[in-house]
Amino acid sequence: MKVIQDKYDKKKIAMLPRVLFEGRVIVIFTERDAEKAVNYLLTQAILGFDTETKPTFTKGKMHQVALLQVATEDTCFLFRLNKMGLTGSIVRLLEDRNILKVGLSLQDDMRMLNQRRRFKPGTYVELQKEVKDIGIEDNSLQKIYANLFGKKISKNQQLSNWEADVLSEAQQRYAATDAWACIRIHEEVMRMKREQDFILEKVSEEHPASEHPHS
Repeated sequence: MKVIQDKYDKKKIAMLPRVLFEGRVIVIFTERDAEKAVNYLLTQAILGFDTETKPTFTKGKMHQVALLQVATEDTCFLFRLNKMGLTGSIVRLLEDRNILKVGLSLQDDMRMLNQRRRFKPGTYVELQKEVKDIGIEDNSLQKIYANLFGKKISKNQQLSNWEADVLSEAQQRYAATDAWACIRIHEEVMRMKREQDFILEKVSEEHPASEHPHS
């Protein structure tokens, strides 16, 4: 039986082995390439979504979304929105109502993307709601992934410059991992619900799981 916690102890994450997306990463700069990428993505059964925004260290200042990551099981496209904006083809993908699209904190992502160009979001699955169905109360991708798979998604690149002329290999892998991890979480939750082969440990705030493994 798989054992999961309702609240995962953040301190345990540092000791876990790291997970990294190992598939193809394709960086998209132009409207023409975006069109080709979207045509391909719209043939897939499931897509993982995420965005990155250049961090701001000045109060009251906000940057626009710089990057949209859309992953399949083995390929992740990184759309550099700061270079080409929200093209017509990307809007077509975002408004699609047929393909299963999964992400985390999607409402925030859609609001930020709408600031670049108005569109009506299509059909999406919010992972925060999905994991609550099996008793997980955590909202962060890192905690949910650690809880389900016992592996760590590194957050080292989170505050890097997503508007840089060239995204480093580390940035590309980080961005792709976040989008791809959404697919893995969704598929694992669906499997767990179907097979009912897990135990949920309730971890109270006063007694973390590391102290009371059987609480």
